[in-house]
Amino acid sequence: MKVNVIGLGYIGLPTALMLASHGVEVTGTDYNKELVATLNSGRTTFSEKGLDDLFDDAREKGIVFTTEYQPADVYIISVPTPYDADSKKIDPSYVVAAVETTLDVCPEGAILVIESTVSPGTMDKFVRPVIESRGRTAGTDVHLVHAPERIIPGNMVNELLYNNRTIGADDPAVGERVREVYASFCQGDIEVTDICTAEMTKVVENTFRDINIAFANELAKICRSDGMDVHEIIRIANKHPRVNILSPGPGVGGHCISVDPWFLVGDYPRLTNLISTARAINDSMPDFVLARASEIMKAEGIDSPSKVGIYGLTYKEDVDDIRESPTLQMLESMGRHLCAGACRVYDPWVESDVVPGQVHSMEEFLDGLDMIIVMVGHSELKDNLALLGQRVVLDTRNICGVGERIYKL
Repeated sequence: MKVNVIGLGYIGLPTALMLASHGVEVTGTDYNKELVATLNSGRTTFSEKGLDDLFDDAREKGIVFTTEYQPADVYIISVPTPYDADSKKIDPSYVVAAVETTLDVCPEGAILVIESTVSPGTMDKFVRPVIESRGRTAGTDVHLVHAPERIIPGNMVNELLYNNRTIGADDPAVGERVREVYASFCQGDIEVTDICTAEMTKVVENTFRDINIAFANELAKICRSDGMDVHEIIRIANKHPRVNILSPGPGVGGHCISVDPWFLVGDYPRLTNLISTARAINDSMPDFVLARASEIMKAEGIDSPSKVGIYGLTYKEDVDDIRESPTLQMLESMGRHLCAGACRVYDPWVESDVVPGQVHSMEEFLDGLDMIIVMVGHSELKDNLALLGQRVVLDTRNICGVGERIYKL
């Protein structure tokens, strides 16, 4: 069976490599010529634990990278699905464009698997009409399947192997055929269901997590208003056998938890009060960090933001993914107040310059700083906390322990 993976980003590339390394004939396609050239030169395009070894194995097994869509039995489409910031609805344009081009080359009976996370009903509203506009019939000429990805940067290779998967298909027999493709490497349970259920399940999973993070963040605000230690309260509360409160933080980033709940808000605005409130709470946290930092600067007599450094640009520890990161949200807020570039910024995982004031070594970062805002708990910092010295620290990730000049959210 020939597989053409469309979109070689954070999800598509590991998926293509995993399939190829397990003996499936795979072509990986991406419109980005520079990205494809990098892969064909023998280098991966982002940092991820175990990815380089998987890449080398897949290349030995014959994976091909190209900018051209190929005739295949199965197409796995893994392209971005952003949301419109105003309407909160999904922007399906990348998926639609990928389906359009796939239909130019796919043979009769081919299976189109959409891995991109979509809002419930996207396949019916946007994908089927594309097929019908070509004079083809979904379920006969072309088979539609939704198999949402379920992996997280920092642990992609392991999660591809062991996470459970969901396959949504019109025809259970087609679903079983796709299940066999994923079963070539996936050791988790693979559920076959209908398309709409698969669409909804993925969005619900990330919305559940967003709501639980929002509770922790709102709890942090409550405790801060009355001088209570939110981390001690959570530690004790979690000793209850049916309580598992998450840790508060500076916000929610990445392309899943910070985006997917908006799909439900956009489609069901009158029915998503809790979900939209959770989104608002989590989106408010970067500004909460700024306000907290301002309080601490006044208390410590720090009179200039040039003496303040922001540690961490990525949305989570030990990855290079900066999509929707709380730090970028906070810097954007600072920019609206004409403070862009006022603070020094450093992240060991981000090699290119992406924000004003960014430096690229811990030594340069720490030089002359009176205060550090820890936005990401990278191992580099966790393993070298002594480097912070006697500086004032706002520890938004609760990794620095306790100390006279260490402040929490």
